[in-house]
Amino acid sequence: MKVVILAGGLGTRLSELTTSYPKPMVHIGNRPILFHIMSIYSHFGFNEFIIALGYKSEVIKDYFLNFYYLNNDLTVKLSTGQTTIHNNIVSDWTVNLIDTGLHVQTGGRLKRLKKWIGNERFLMTYGDGVADINIHELVKFHESQGKKATVTAVRPPARFGNILFNDNLVSDFSEKAQTSEGWINGGFFVLEPEVLDYIEDDMTPWEKRPLERLSSEGELAAYKHEGFWQPMDTLREQQKLESMWQTGQAPWINNLSKLSKKTLEKFYL
Repeated sequence: MKVVILAGGLGTRLSELTTSYPKPMVHIGNRPILFHIMSIYSHFGFNEFIIALGYKSEVIKDYFLNFYYLNNDLTVKLSTGQTTIHNNIVSDWTVNLIDTGLHVQTGGRLKRLKKWIGNERFLMTYGDGVADINIHELVKFHESQGKKATVTAVRPPARFGNILFNDNLVSDFSEKAQTSEGWINGGFFVLEPEVLDYIEDDMTPWEKRPLERLSSEGELAAYKHEGFWQPMDTLREQQKLESMWQTGQAPWINNLSKLSKKTLEKFYL
C-alpha cells in the first residue's frame, strides 16, 4: 500500500518555526518530523510515499533531492568534480513529491492525488504527529471491519497539569500526559479508493463532510489506539517532543528497531 502524507498546510499555530520552513520540516532531534513519520511506516514495510505539498513545497523537495548526499560522507575532488560516497547509507523509500496547491483544504489535497493513488487501498496521515502505533494491526483491523475507511482514534494529550487541594494546600500536583476521557481523530487512516468520491472540491476539509458522510452511512470504523500519540501544532508541543527525543524517552522510536544500529546512529544520534 502507498502512504499519503498531507504536508501542505501553512502551520500558522507554529508560526515561530514555520516562517522559513513548512511544519513537516520542523526538526525533532536532527531530522524533520516528516522523516520520523515516514520511518514509522517504513518499519512495517510500507516504503512508497505520496507527499501532498503546498506551503514552501520547495523546502521539502530540496530535502529529498539532496537526501542521499546529506546523509552520507563525501570526498569531492575539485579538479575533476569526482565525488566518492562513504558509508553509503541508503533507503529503499520511493517518495512522490506532489504539489497540491497553496490554499487547498485537506480533502482537496487528497482529491488531487487520485491519479497517484490509483484504484487501490491506501494509508494516510498528517505531517505533524507521531505515535507508537502498530500499522500492521491497524490494517488488519480495517480488513476485519469491511468498511471504506478506518480512522485511528486517540486520547488527546492534556494541555495542562492537574492540581488537587486540601484547604489552601496542594495535596497533589501532576503533569498529566493524556486525558482519561474522550477520543479524537489521530490521523493514521486506512482508506479504500472510493472515499475520494466523497470529496467535493479543493475547499473540502477531509475532516468535515467526507468523514461525516462516511460515518452516517456506517462506512467509518474506529481503531482505538491507547498508546502514545502526540501532535506538533504549537511551539510547546514541539519542545515537548524535542525533550522526549533528547532524554531518550521518545516512544515512537521503538518502531525503528528494524533499522541497523549503524543507520540509527547516522540518522538519529
